[in-house]
Amino acid sequence: MPIQEKTRARDTCWLPEEGQGHRAEKVHISVVGNGFRLDTIKKVAQTYLPRIFADVDIVDAEFANVIVGTFADLGCSERVGHQEGYRIFADGSQLIIAGDTEFGVLYGFYEFLKKSQQGCPLLTMEAEDQPAMEVRMINHWDNLDGSVERGYAGKSLFFDNNAWAASDEEIVQYAEMLSSIGINALTINNVNVHAKETELITEKWLPQLAKVANLFDAYHITLFLSANFASPMTLGHLQTADPLDKRVVHWWKTQVEEIYKYIPTFGGFVIKADSEHRPGPFTYGRTHAQGANMLADALKPYGGVVFWRCFVYDCLQDWRDRSTDRAKAAYEHFAPLDGTFADNVILQIKNGPMDFQVREPVSPLFGALTQTNYVMELQITQEYTGQQIDVCYLPMQWQEIWSFDTHANGEGTKIADLLSSRQQDGKGKGVTAVSNIGNNQNWTGHPFAQANLYGYGQLAWNPEQCPRKIAEEWAKRTYAHLSAEVRQTICSILKRSWSVYEAYTAPLGVGWMVNTGHHYGPNVNGYEYSPWGTYHFSDRSGLGVDRTKTGSNYISQYKQPVAELYGNVATCPDELLLFFHHVPYTHMLKSGKTVIQHIYDAHFEGVEEVEAFLEAWEGQKEAMPDSLYMHVKERFEAQLANAREWRDQVNTYYYRMSGINDERGRTIYK
Repeated sequence: MPIQEKTRARDTCWLPEEGQGHRAEKVHISVVGNGFRLDTIKKVAQTYLPRIFADVDIVDAEFANVIVGTFADLGCSERVGHQEGYRIFADGSQLIIAGDTEFGVLYGFYEFLKKSQQGCPLLTMEAEDQPAMEVRMINHWDNLDGSVERGYAGKSLFFDNNAWAASDEEIVQYAEMLSSIGINALTINNVNVHAKETELITEKWLPQLAKVANLFDAYHITLFLSANFASPMTLGHLQTADPLDKRVVHWWKTQVEEIYKYIPTFGGFVIKADSEHRPGPFTYGRTHAQGANMLADALKPYGGVVFWRCFVYDCLQDWRDRSTDRAKAAYEHFAPLDGTFADNVILQIKNGPMDFQVREPVSPLFGALTQTNYVMELQITQEYTGQQIDVCYLPMQWQEIWSFDTHANGEGTKIADLLSSRQQDGKGKGVTAVSNIGNNQNWTGHPFAQANLYGYGQLAWNPEQCPRKIAEEWAKRTYAHLSAEVRQTICSILKRSWSVYEAYTAPLGVGWMVNTGHHYGPNVNGYEYSPWGTYHFSDRSGLGVDRTKTGSNYISQYKQPVAELYGNVATCPDELLLFFHHVPYTHMLKSGKTVIQHIYDAHFEGVEEVEAFLEAWEGQKEAMPDSLYMHVKERFEAQLANAREWRDQVNTYYYRMSGINDERGRTIYK
């Protein structure tokens, strides 16, 4: 029979849940000192430790076997040397969890919680760590009506019907989840700031947001807001939003002062300007630097920051004009402005030059900016990678991005190094990502999508971690009540899922063969003749985009030898071949297959892999609750239908285009 169901309002994800098991050790914990986050530690201890240990008390230090506090409060002269760093070590019969600041102590306590879940004996616990990335941020794309742009886990956690919807309990649980994986900042509203959302920076909303900011701040998470660049017109009834107009400057300074009266810990703004019909400085003949610096100047007296998104391109271009290349846009807009941005402006650069495709090269802006602060923007929500219907474990993709060698400062200048706060005088400040959270009971729609959020936090803390081990850790913490065999099945699926999704969707880096608008499911020519500027240029002879010197010359934005590597069809990696080159269907890949045979094989094999996912899951039916089994089974069945549609449409399209048969004689709808 299936194991007994557990009744709960919302999943605890990787944090301990009721009935996970009770370890025999007694935990008598003392939190030494006074501080906002030290009080948080007491609350977290009271909530979660009794779910792990049979006997838990919060006691005075003299009676404790676990002592938590800053080195100063514990009377220690030692230091980690980082305000978010911590140490865990045994001192005689006591386990010490300490940090230079209460921020570090909080992270140290979460590490203690994780080790406790994994069964590590108390006095053998040992750790010393600090985050690689200074900024470890989440961007919600939530709207006040309760919708979530590119959201696949129900409605907004925060808003509904133009009102605040989340309870304090939900915010605290969410803050616990984020803080436990090292997230230290978030926005709660969409970067596309519409009329209602524009009001979030006004007195109408600030009292409620002050309360929310305090709840997050207790967990060392700073609240930011996405703001509308045209707010002086929308809210202030000015006739302009020109960043050099004195009235506009005054309006923003007054409004920012108002925000900080309510929210002293406010982090600042995330701005999407001059992008996809959003207002920005271009309207007034101003540069992005002039627009960003005006806002930065208003925020600077309070320690605030502007995150200025670099997702700027012509979304009204003529598909007939093959000289325009969307991939070049971010570099062309922002590289010439290097050194002109204020020191509290951080450029937010998407990981690739396009838009969160399952495969694209790393943006050449990384390494090109030497005098401007920047972060990398990832997408946890699976807009182009299955929308939390199809399983796609993204840390496998992110690991490749972190390890990409830009050669910006010579050989070995990896993305992870550029983004790391460990680099002295470096301009990379860390990472942000689009959230995959909604008001769904399991937070993410597909329960396995929780692993993407968990993996994002782990890699933002330390990008050198192995994503395969992260998946195993997540599964062991999340499904402690299930058998090791079930967890192994889940991990096996996760580890293969990114390559499987790529196999049955986009061939060799070409991307974009999706239905327009919602972006789920295949449509080979969906964007081929659109104004959005994304093409695969398939014809009777071949496919792919020429971005070499004979084409758009996008490759020139990379440092050498990267430009030469990508620019030479003989050395370009197969997985990115069609992103950089237009080649014949008979072009021979390094794998020994022709391009057309690779397309056929990959799409057939991708479907077979999803069939194997479903079969493996069905084989574990008796080992898990019915609700979990059926929920995931339904997702796999939907994924399989999607994979088959991709296989049949893409293979049929390219057979009809090329006239070349599948060497293995499989069914293609000719």
